[in-house]
Amino acid sequence: MVLSAMLRKLHCEITMAMNGKESVDLFIEGRKFDIVFCDKDMPIMTGPEAVEKIRAMGESDVKIVGISAKNNAQEVFMSAGADVFVPKPIKFDVLEAIIQEVINKKNNTMV
Repeated sequence: MVLSAMLRKLHCEITMAMNGKESVDLFIEGRKFDIVFCDKDMPIMTGPEAVEKIRAMGESDVKIVGISAKNNAQEVFMSAGADVFVPKPIKFDVLEAIIQEVINKKNNTMV
């Protein structure tokens, strides 16, 4: 809920998945996203498991951000295929920088 509130402040369009399987299912349905935030300990399918499945589907253009307060989470997310890891609690300025990077990349590829 904290993350979604911060993303709304940054004027992001949000699609929420309640667990890792739902996030993977969105990609299976053909949905496209600029960025995905995955918590490590999501129910049914963990964040790192979801990242692996999303990457295995060939989704390389989406930026995937792993988030967690756990000590070993960064290593687990990065080895699963995440682009970035952000420790909890997420700081607004860090989130804003990640979003801006995605916007800049998208604007540069649309030229």
